Amino acid sequence: MGVRRTAVVKLTVSDEQRDALHRTAEQYLYCADRTADYCWSDTSYTECKTNKREVRDALYSKLREETDLQAQLVQAAIKRAVEAVKACVERWENGQRVSQPTFTAETMDYDTRSATFYRNKVSLATVEGRVEPSFVLPADSPTPYERYVLSENYEFRESTLRYDAATDEFYLNISMRRTDGDDEVSEDTGHPDQTVLGIDLGVNSLAVSSTGTFWQGDDYDHWCREFEKRRGEMQHRGTQAAHKALLRLGKREEAWRKQYIHTIANELVSEAIEHDCDVIAFEDLSDIREGLPQAKWHHVWAFRRLFEYVSYKAPEQGVSVEQVEPNHTSQRCSRTDCGFTHPNNRQGEHFECQKCGYEVNADYNAAKNIGLRYARKRTHRLRSSPKSGNGDAQVDVRINGGTLNGGSHQPIAGD
Repeated sequence: MGVRRTAVVKLTVSDEQRDALHRTAEQYLYCADRTADYCWSDTSYTECKTNKREVRDALYSKLREETDLQAQLVQAAIKRAVEAVKACVERWENGQRVSQPTFTAETMDYDTRSATFYRNKVSLATVEGRVEPSFVLPADSPTPYERYVLSENYEFRESTLRYDAATDEFYLNISMRRTDGDDEVSEDTGHPDQTVLGIDLGVNSLAVSSTGTFWQGDDYDHWCREFEKRRGEMQHRGTQAAHKALLRLGKREEAWRKQYIHTIANELVSEAIEHDCDVIAFEDLSDIREGLPQAKWHHVWAFRRLFEYVSYKAPEQGVSVEQVEPNHTSQRCSRTDCGFTHPNNRQGEHFECQKCGYEVNADYNAAKNIGLRYARKRTHRLRSSPKSGNGDAQVDVRINGGTLNGGSHQPIAGD
């Protein structure tokens, strides 16, 4: 098995391309929901259908007739839904309360037949035919895109197109695999004592990792609003029956929210394991309400629960969980040769360094900074210790496509 690498690029799309991608996503999510309807059973998990081939054989022709999607996108939607149902069945078997998965986040999975990559653009299949959005690579060179997507030593596996409604931007998370099984030689000569996965928590994306994986909050917010709406309706009735129903609804909501965060926690730990990380670093949540004034109570609840769940799940897999001070992680440029910090660097979900011009998703930038802050803190502690030997302690931060070395501290304004 080869080494997996990822790269994230922000697409530059015209109005026509944007409309085509939105219409494609709408039909893609329709296929996923139709598949989940077919696979799910409210009676027993043993009656849920989780065999991908059997489900595909039963639904593929129908969904092709009902949509304008290319064949590969229909198959990808079916695959996503079956995997979601299978994950629910596994939790159901373990005694957890689950409900049928639904698909609302505007994301689509592309394989080698539905996506083709070039140096500064990508060709994507849509319901309107092929579109070719361009993108501007970050200032870092060589970028993960150049090192892996354009490299002959790696082969394209799959990519996920993600729409960020807050910024009205499309992003592609591209997965590559090195087929000869050899990893790159690090720029540092020694092996790191630890490799860190940085995690940023937020409202639009509940969690973002330094490897460029996003756990969106759209679905979570939707169902929290739905439960709130139902509570309001029952409270308005004011009857004893409505009061009892309100209590039952509260229990269902709590069980649903716990299950939802458990799923993200499991995926987050898996992300750390897949990228050979020894540590998962979060920002300190003590003052999370002040740090995220736009966060509602259910966001703060989710952040604390996610940290709690990861804190006991990760050590079972040999991964420790740490916290770092959150100050300036959203305002600091995560490029190790820059580190410039200024409030104007971040504008909503977009980060643009006022000094070096580095542009990237703001939450992803913050996740890298959280990992870097732990790495520098750990490296400083090891080098200061009388037992640290030659003082060459190294801690790396796992990012999309490789690692950043946190051994040399860049000055941070306000530290």
